[in-house]
Amino acid sequence: MQIKREDVRNIAIIAHVDHGKTTLVDELLKQSGTFRENQEVAERVMDSNDIERERGITILSKNTAVFYNGIKINIIDTPGHADFGGEVERVLKMVNGVVLVVDAFEGAMPQTKFVLKKALELDLPVIVCINKIDRPEARPNEVIDEVLELFMDLDASDEQLDCPFIYASAKAGHAILELTDTPKNMMPLFDTIVKYIPAPEGDPDADTQVLISTIDYNEYVGRIGVGKVDNGKLKVNQDVVLVNHHDPDFKKRVKISKLYEFDGLNKVEVSEAGIGSIVAISGISDIHIGDTICSPEQPSAIPFQKISEPTISMHFMVNDSPLAGLEGKFVTSRHLRDRLFRELNTDVSLRVEETDTTESFKVSGRGELHLSVLIENMRREGYEFAVSKAEVLYKTDENGKKLEPMELAYIDVPEDFSGTVIQKLSERKGELLSMSMANGGYTRLEFSIPARGLIGYRGEFMTDTKGNGIINTIFNGYGPYKGDIQYRKQGSLIAFEAGESITYGLFNAQERGTLFIGPGEKVYSGMVIGQTGKAEDIEVNVCKKKQLTNTRASGSDDALKLSPKRELSLEQCLEFIDTDELLEVTPVNLRIRKKILDPTLRKRASFKK
Repeated sequence: MQIKREDVRNIAIIAHVDHGKTTLVDELLKQSGTFRENQEVAERVMDSNDIERERGITILSKNTAVFYNGIKINIIDTPGHADFGGEVERVLKMVNGVVLVVDAFEGAMPQTKFVLKKALELDLPVIVCINKIDRPEARPNEVIDEVLELFMDLDASDEQLDCPFIYASAKAGHAILELTDTPKNMMPLFDTIVKYIPAPEGDPDADTQVLISTIDYNEYVGRIGVGKVDNGKLKVNQDVVLVNHHDPDFKKRVKISKLYEFDGLNKVEVSEAGIGSIVAISGISDIHIGDTICSPEQPSAIPFQKISEPTISMHFMVNDSPLAGLEGKFVTSRHLRDRLFRELNTDVSLRVEETDTTESFKVSGRGELHLSVLIENMRREGYEFAVSKAEVLYKTDENGKKLEPMELAYIDVPEDFSGTVIQKLSERKGELLSMSMANGGYTRLEFSIPARGLIGYRGEFMTDTKGNGIINTIFNGYGPYKGDIQYRKQGSLIAFEAGESITYGLFNAQERGTLFIGPGEKVYSGMVIGQTGKAEDIEVNVCKKKQLTNTRASGSDDALKLSPKRELSLEQCLEFIDTDELLEVTPVNLRIRKKILDPTLRKRASFKK
């Protein structure tokens, strides 16, 4: 018999990047009395990983729970970036409703559409929270119309269209039901969640069924499966069977050794959990996302959508440059292999394949950001390796035609720059779909463009728009191959010999282009030390000393003035490298180099091309 469990609500908070999801969760935690009064709480407390804190983005979905008037509200904070869209799709299987957060100035954005579409497909009720209403340029009434239009575009049902709207400022910690109300605290949002989001239902006397929606990993206990109890009960020491909807032959008997529920930011051990509870289960070594935990009597798997395929790949390889092994702690192919396969424990959108050599692995992901976060994490853990330029993954249709991944790009730029952006994206095989005036003198452009046309474009876009443009992209299926694209118009400045860079050598080299290095840095033959102004590569000797004679002392010339070097971040390096180059990644340095270091062999290879 199906019953409702009125003391629990399960919700996910979904939104576009930077619309304030994580800050909103912070306030819900604070105002529900989760923290002690004197407890120091970091901002965006849910973003636990260093990279999430530095970049101000959420990468992994996080679970938390608060109590309000005796009702336990399980809250899941989800990522907003399209590269981590796989996380959002899965998490929605655990909840009974969503809070859609929309910025009161920016309005509905591409990722808002993506996450809302997923929620509506699963028939989840939506509460719309218009956030940042205290922004000076906020326009809440227009944003409501935009959101309702979006609902209609996505064929929402009448019940879904009749959703409650809440106005909030997550930063100031208050929410109101009408724009004329006086803001006090977050209680109106709590009340709306309890009233409008249905309680989870299931059959407590039926056989156990728990669908695993996310995986956590901990060095001490290994893999931890997180999911919602759909039917029956789950107890510690219970014998259960793992089954999977997409793999009918898979069956495995296991035992529940530890069971946790969420309370605030902590996991609390429990001895049993009933329907509607979101639980974490440890002690099952090879549990995977999409597995269902069932009673052995009648195991039946819960259907689960397949995780989106990767669209972009890179080769991760053992570093073999002349400076290899000097700066990293983990440098061998075995270290690299173990670390990449360990990443698969928690990241389901990632694919790692072995290649015909043991020194190199093909790693595929959802986008450049997805892979650069992995590279940055490995680098901080002490790994040293090299990566190739990102390439897209092609497919062929039944007629043998080549297909490539396409993206929709939404771009907001000041009017003065729209011409440059349209020209640059057309060169990269982009097709302008629409152009409209947004508020504040901005033009909104919508492009359909091959995913490879966007590789390496973001940095250029920021320069072209003097930092004022906003670009958002979202995967839009596969389309016919659009032809070759030239990535980089400038060549590389290449070091001619190994040694240490010297001011005199650099002074002569800087006339040829922009330098990436300063004096006193180690270089080797074949290392890229700058960018030329022309299309071809130029070799320069930056270790050259000034020759002394008996009539000329070393200090008699004026001191040489060097232009400041251009420091490249990891993203900029990945955007800069060309197909015949590699990026050498160590915990201390990022160096760009040619794949073939020897100049004679390199020339031969280019003639063969």
